[in-house]
Amino acid sequence: MIETTIIKVHGYHLDLYGHVNNTRYLEFLEEARWNIKEKYFDFPEVHEQGFGFVVVHTSINYRNPASLGDTLEIRTNVLRIGNKSATFRHEIYLQGTTKLIADAEVTFVIVNLATGKAISITGEWRAKLDLLQNN
Repeated sequence: MIETTIIKVHGYHLDLYGHVNNTRYLEFLEEARWNIKEKYFDFPEVHEQGFGFVVVHTSINYRNPASLGDTLEIRTNVLRIGNKSATFRHEIYLQGTTKLIADAEVTFVIVNLATGKAISITGEWRAKLDLLQNN
């Protein structure tokens, strides 16, 4: 299943060249993942239970610039699930078009906050992530 997050580009997102600064895209992707965590994993309850999601790798491709006033549509799904890590796939489009602005893969682990160690992705964790896989 693909989840969609909408972001409007504001002036503080822009760099000296008048387009969205590359580091802002990481914040946009994080916003999309927080929306998913709140919808599927009942945050902050997960934190209260002693678990957290930790990003361990990000790969991003910048395809086209986005500018002031643009509305961006971030499409997110789970690309793959391993034993202790999983990867989100993000695609950012100019809303209402097929113009791809950026795409990214973000790998994360679920950490036991008390130990700082990644846990195995099994049971309910895997079932919820499976819902987000685009099979």
